[in-house]
Amino acid sequence: MFAFNSFAQSIDVTGVIKDDEGQVLESASVIALTKDTNKLEAYSITSAHGKYSISLKQGSLYSLKVSFVGFAPTTYELDLRTEVNDLVKDFSLSKDINTLDKVVLTYEMPIKVQGDTIMYAADSFSNGTEKKLGDILKKLPGVEVNDDGQIEVEGKQVQKVMVEGKDFFDGDSKLAVENIPSNSIDKIEVLKNYSEISQLRNVTNNEDNIAINIKLKSGKKNFWFGEITAGGGLDSRYIAHPKLFYYSPEKSLNVITDINNIGEIPFTRRDYFSFTGGFKNASRDSGTSLNLTSDNLGFSSLMGNRANDVLTKFGALNFDYKVNEGLDVSGYFIYSNTDIDMFQKTMLTYNDGLVESRDNTTNQNNHIGLGKFSALYKPHENFQLDYDLFLKVSKQEEEGELKSSFSNVENNINSFKNDEPFSIQQNANINYTLNEDHIFSSELQFLLSKEQPFYNATFLGLGTDPSSDNLPFSTLFPYENGQEDYSINQDKTIETTKADAKVDYYYVISPSSNINVTVGNVWTNQIFDSSIFQVLDSGIENEFTSNEFNNDDVRYTFSDVFLGLKYKVTLGKFTLTPGLILHNYGVTNEQLGVTNSTNETLLLPRLYANFQIKKSESLRFTYSRTAEYADVNTIAEGYVFNNYNSLFQGNGGIQNGLYENFKLSYYSFSLYSHTNIFASLNYSKKKDAIKNDVIFTQINRVSTPINSSQTDETFSANTRWEKTFGKIKANAKGNLNFSKLYNIFEGTQSKSESFTQNYTGSLLTNFKNWPNFEVGYQYTVNKYNNVNAENTFYTSKPFANLEWLMFKSFTLKADYDWYNYTNQDDTIDNKYSFLDASIAYQKKDTKWEYKLGVTNLLNTKSINNDSFNQNYSSTNQYYVQPRYLVLSVKYNL
Repeated sequence: MFAFNSFAQSIDVTGVIKDDEGQVLESASVIALTKDTNKLEAYSITSAHGKYSISLKQGSLYSLKVSFVGFAPTTYELDLRTEVNDLVKDFSLSKDINTLDKVVLTYEMPIKVQGDTIMYAADSFSNGTEKKLGDILKKLPGVEVNDDGQIEVEGKQVQKVMVEGKDFFDGDSKLAVENIPSNSIDKIEVLKNYSEISQLRNVTNNEDNIAINIKLKSGKKNFWFGEITAGGGLDSRYIAHPKLFYYSPEKSLNVITDINNIGEIPFTRRDYFSFTGGFKNASRDSGTSLNLTSDNLGFSSLMGNRANDVLTKFGALNFDYKVNEGLDVSGYFIYSNTDIDMFQKTMLTYNDGLVESRDNTTNQNNHIGLGKFSALYKPHENFQLDYDLFLKVSKQEEEGELKSSFSNVENNINSFKNDEPFSIQQNANINYTLNEDHIFSSELQFLLSKEQPFYNATFLGLGTDPSSDNLPFSTLFPYENGQEDYSINQDKTIETTKADAKVDYYYVISPSSNINVTVGNVWTNQIFDSSIFQVLDSGIENEFTSNEFNNDDVRYTFSDVFLGLKYKVTLGKFTLTPGLILHNYGVTNEQLGVTNSTNETLLLPRLYANFQIKKSESLRFTYSRTAEYADVNTIAEGYVFNNYNSLFQGNGGIQNGLYENFKLSYYSFSLYSHTNIFASLNYSKKKDAIKNDVIFTQINRVSTPINSSQTDETFSANTRWEKTFGKIKANAKGNLNFSKLYNIFEGTQSKSESFTQNYTGSLLTNFKNWPNFEVGYQYTVNKYNNVNAENTFYTSKPFANLEWLMFKSFTLKADYDWYNYTNQDDTIDNKYSFLDASIAYQKKDTKWEYKLGVTNLLNTKSINNDSFNQNYSSTNQYYVQPRYLVLSVKYNL
């Protein structure tokens, strides 16, 4: 159901815009202003053929204004008071030397296109209900905020968010989406083909690099602005959320804080581990994949950022200071403390058909801190020096109570996990342009990290002579019997030192071609220690002294020296970049008094091809071959606990795997037809893949990595279509993923397949004076065929959201999701829904806002999901916070 404020007859005005030599002009702007009010009535951006089209109400006088970069604008008076038929009006623009670098405008254009920059006027897409940047972004053509809070443009994730050209918490866009006030935003600039190093812009492929720059309203510059929010509710619920911002040409300072127990988590553990700080691996395009795994002990993860109970404390500071014309320093600090209670019920179906049921209660406490300092020195256009220092530190603890049952066997297990990982990373880039034909670029990175995870599992009430069913690995471990409870413990330490160095030389043959020579080295050294021991009822430790239960000073060294050659050439609409990279790999591991070394030379090809069909339409193909190497966790041969029923034993003789990846992508972004299309096909196959050979004893398993003799294959297809019809934005997207993997059980290889499908369609309105709705439907099918166990899960999710500015002072918002979660046998049939709602009151021109909000209004108890790996498929029932009602007050600075 949609409301429209007028049903008057419309007249379509179309035409073509050319220059004075008869060449069509793509991305020229046409706007229609009403003569009596001088307000914007409609606008159009010309297509690749110079066509424009606008729809205007009959019976009014209009001024059509036409403009394009470097051309003198023109105005045409249009009288539709007596006109009843559609009209055709062409325009010819003349070059103007006084406007070569800009468009002279006396009006606000909702969308402007200038080169690779698309500029959106925020107020043109606002209906008055927006509170933060994310509320505006979801209404912009071609822009989406995904479920993780990250910004995507034309299907590509935004890598950097800036405000007034200054980095805003570099390495993540979620903090900007959730915290920048919407009323401070004047323009949103989407910077396509973005490169932080201007010298390399024309010699590298930057099509996947997208940044966003926020331009502030004039009243927000050189002044402090922000919000202070505080509130409380029943059951001792509270929220305090101050945030302050200051921007001037020389400096900026942003302060964000958030303390609440209503389930709002501004920075999760997942955000922490995925937060890159803007760093990119120096050898990212070399064809080498070295998996430096982070041991998080299988800490429980939030589902949909919900939990049974959540207490959050968060603080962040971001700064930027321009020391002089050539030197700029910036950085940020982030601290987050979350205390989370979780309860979930899980059913696991193992490959042999055995089914385990788990009831798991956990309390998790996370202290997370990270900081970054950056310096940019650019005395002139031909030289740029960047330095970054990135620090991550955390303290994570989790206590759990697990009830496990299978085949009439029941276990009660208490667990404790603790980890205090630390890492410091430094990066230095030097870029020098000798002249227009010779460009040099160097990149140095250094990483130092340390992890000390501790794990404890206590099997309760087993008695003095437990059976092997109740006490996992009782025939393997030298337990001391005669205990009431059996406590198994593990200490582990992993130290990593990694240094990357790379030098690039670019020889510019012509404006359309260049050669790139790369010389680089990746060096990694890791030290691994672990031990397993039993703590008796008396508190005495029973150490397992055998080598198979200990990893003592295991050392692993990896070296990759590579030489690469790429040739980039543009032939008309085609851009080709073939490349070859020659690698010499050296791997050494020392353990149990034995040193093993291997050396290998590989030639790895790469190809990039782009067909620029039109300025805003392209077809792209990429191919790469990658050598995959393991880290010290994979080669350490002593047993290591992954979970109470899962042991891992490394393989010092593991070899590298090789995988090939083929990707075909299509992009179309048309402001003329208001249609955006993104589609991609991706196929990869792995040869000699590093897989685990698993030996099961009921639900207990021991895994050892080996190189598979079979080829694993995955195929995925993604598509997204978006079109704007007047004030309605339609979206449709689909994701398909098929994988065929060969898993290994007791030395025998068997095939496992998974096929997942996700489809979503929605309609979003954006009226100025009427209620606005988003209505949509999402359908998901996950089919898992894991050796002898086959499961299929279905999720149907209709959803509807409401935004309504009432009586100019009240804002009503509501978000409703309904779920139907089933499986192929109808043994699972869970229906549940979520409704969050709020009503806010703020008079025009006042700084105070009063809001009454309700979370989980329907008091839903739990939600569902499912997953798949080589050992089992699982379905999960996850319990969430009950209904909360909070009254809050906000003051706008």
